[in-house]
Order: sequence, then C-alpha cells, then structure tokens
Amino acid sequence: MLPAVVVSLALFIVSASLSLAAEAPHSTNTNDVKNVCIIGSGIGGSSVAHFLRQYSSHPSYPTIGDILIFERNGVVGGRMATVSIAGDTFEAGASILHPKNLHALNFTKFLNLRIKEPSSSPFSLGIWDGTQFLFKTLDTNSKSPLYKKLVSLINSCRIFYRYGLSLFKMNRFVESAVNKFLKYYWDFDSRPVFESVDEMLKWADLYELTGRTLEEELVNAGLSPLLISELVTVITRINYGQSVSISGLAGAVSLAGSGGGLWSIEGGNWQIPAELINHSNATLHLQEEIKFISYLGDYYELNSTKGNSYSCQVTVLATPLDELNIQFSPPVSIPERKFQHTYTTFIRGLLNPTYFGLHSVSEVPELVGTTEVPDLPFSSISVLKKYTESDMTYKMFSREPMEDALLDHLFSVRKETLRMDWGAYPHYTPPEMFASFVLDGLHLYYINAFENAASTMETSTVAAENIARLVLSRLTPLNSKGSACDGESLQSF
Repeated sequence: MLPAVVVSLALFIVSASLSLAAEAPHSTNTNDVKNVCIIGSGIGGSSVAHFLRQYSSHPSYPTIGDILIFERNGVVGGRMATVSIAGDTFEAGASILHPKNLHALNFTKFLNLRIKEPSSSPFSLGIWDGTQFLFKTLDTNSKSPLYKKLVSLINSCRIFYRYGLSLFKMNRFVESAVNKFLKYYWDFDSRPVFESVDEMLKWADLYELTGRTLEEELVNAGLSPLLISELVTVITRINYGQSVSISGLAGAVSLAGSGGGLWSIEGGNWQIPAELINHSNATLHLQEEIKFISYLGDYYELNSTKGNSYSCQVTVLATPLDELNIQFSPPVSIPERKFQHTYTTFIRGLLNPTYFGLHSVSEVPELVGTTEVPDLPFSSISVLKKYTESDMTYKMFSREPMEDALLDHLFSVRKETLRMDWGAYPHYTPPEMFASFVLDGLHLYYINAFENAASTMETSTVAAENIARLVLSRLTPLNSKGSACDGESLQSF
C-alpha cells in the first residue's frame, strides 16, 4: 500500500507570553534550576521540552526551570500543518505516521488525542513516465465490498506478476532497517546517551546505510531494475521529492512510509506539538524570530527580531539552520547541505483526462505516481476527496512551483487552488556528513543534525529524546556518559 497522501490547513494559534526570562544562574551546582531556550515549535522542539520536563523530575538530575520556546511563525507545529478546502481539513505537511512510531503513539495516548485510521478502501494506482502509464491497477469505484475484495486481489496478483519476488526482498530490506531503528526505544540500561549522530547510527547498525545510495542498497539486496525504476522511484519521489540516489537509510524510511497501518491525528498532526508544549509548561513566544545567539561565559543571550533579549543556560536549536540567518558568537560550524523544497498544490476541480491520453476522468488513477524522467512537471497527483464524478479535491507534489498555465493544461476545471512551499527535508547525497548534536562543546544543542540520516516526525522525536538525555547528563558531570536513572522511571508517561 502506497503512502496516504492527504493534505489541508486548519491553523492553531496559541497566545504567547511576552515576559522576559530571568537571567540564568551562573552556578554549576547540579541542584540549580536550569533555564532552557528552544528555537522551533515543531515536533522536535516540543518533544525535547516534554522529555526535559519528564526526565528532570528524577532526583539524580538537575531541575529544569523555565522553558522558553520561540517560533518565528504565528502557529505551532513547524512542518506539521493543515489546509482547508471546501470545508474539509487535510494534512498539508508531515501527514502520516508508521505503526511502529512508538514515541508518536505514546504522545497520542498521553495527550488523549484521537487516531485517524487511513481509509481501508483500495485505491487505483498509475505509474506515469510523462508520455504513458507504464502500469495501472484496476479501478475500485464499486461500493460492493465483495467486488472491492476481488479487485484488490486481482491488483495484488498483477503487481506480483510485474515485480515478482523482488517485492519480498524489498520488504525484508525495510524490515531490517525498521528493526534496527527500534533499538532507540530500548530502556536506559541498554541504551547510551549519544553525543554525535555518527555514534547514534553506528550503535544501531544503521550508519552504513547513509554511505551508499538506495539504488545501490537495493541492487545489493537483489531487487529487479524494474521494481527500482518504477515502484520504488514512485515512493521516493512522493515521500522525499527525490530519486533512488538518496541514501539507503532515507530510502528505507521512505519505503517504510508506504506500508500498511499508517495513521494520523484526527483534526491534524499539529496537535501533538501544541499539546506537548502545553503539558511541558513552556512559555511560548509566537512570531518572534531569534537572530543572534551569544555565549557570555555562563549563559547564552538570545536576541530577537522584536528587540527582546533572553538569557538561558541551555539553548536547543529545533529547526533546520540551512535556510535561516541566525548569527552565533562565537561562530559555529555545520556541514553545508542543500534543503529539498517540495511544492504542494491543492486543487478543487477536475483533472483533464486528455493530458494522460485517456478518454474520461474515471480512467485516471486516484494516485498518479511518476518515474525519474527529465522535465516531468510533477512528482505525484492524488485524489483527496471525491464529491461527485466532476468535482474532486486533489493534492500535487512537485519540485518546482506549478504555474497557472500548466495547471490549466492538467485540469479541465479549477474551482480552488492553494499553494505551499515546504523546505521539507535535506537533499540526500550519500555519503552523508552530520553536524554535531553539541555545536559549541558546551550547551548549544542541534536536534536537526539527525535529519541528514532521515527526516520524519518520528526521527525528530527520537533525536529530541536523545538531546534531552544529553542535556541532563552533561549538566550532571558524574553521569556525562550515561543515564543517572533507570529506564522504567524515565520512560513512563
């Protein structure tokens, strides 16, 4: 089953406190209250606030006092957002979660949020190469459950006939990577605190997957060139906007996001970070961008675009630095990387079947994926909701903005069009180089260093959980290399 490509925009605005933080104490006693500034209110920033508050309740760790979260936009959630079209709400950013995303599942239970299960109805798929459909499944428009099951069985047989045993080899490759990733949920007695991404990946036996391309890994696993160039490429273009030249680990994560059991939060995934921030008793500063971070001996001074100054002993960067212009004193260094922009376009209207060489819109698959062909203007088109046979809401991914002239060629009817530009994830180019989790050797931390391994909601929470442990252990000198607490006391929600 390919990823649930759903999308929308119901923005949650939280009132921010504009009070200045108290200057951080200059003592190093482990019982001192430690003030923490977090830049970014997405899943990474909200998760580290939650874990810091949760873990620091143990007597072996210093107490975390004020937590300040700075968000340059007017809403929380970062790359988790929704859009509203025709009265319906759809995920616009990070949209799906895997059944083994254990932090997200625990957050959902802890926050009493409702899980939205993906539709169990099969959907039609077409693989488009710019001139023709290389492969199409049969349509399942009938409301008869028996007919749907029959069509689903026929489609499964047709997919197996085309790709053969390579499908099972692909599943084994993905399962191997997922099982290794699950080590990051082990209890503290079995899991160290990691000071670098390299160390974290090597411990889970995932580091080598960042050194070679997905294509190389899959060829080595025995997959057929046809499966790699078609189905796998469709998935990586949808999930990461890139080809099979991405790293093996990012590719494995992308393929895992195309399996079954995927889920999201009823009403929007942004509710996870919003509620985590509320429960962590953090002070949220919306529409306040941090431009200068200076280390002044025992604390960091943060200066914002509003002319405010804040002092904290610990500063956590929970947003990609690649396209921000934060100035650091003294300067910090991170490996240069390019961020991949995904242009997401939502259209309420009707596709033009003649664009695909078809006679009627009913012949166009509900999900049109694409192969890696030069000048192909979009990565995917999917039906989000079907109102009538001549009125639907679609979601498109592309590497470049979709101009009106092109949309008018693709669609015979356009009632409503919304566009979003996401600086969504790194442009993966193995072998990957990683920034340090600790940017200055002191207490300036960078959660998004892990994104060069893989970028998802759950990988952000895993990195944030490690950062929380790292902060607390480094504030507790005798325990700088491990946990001061047992796993059960720290990991309960």
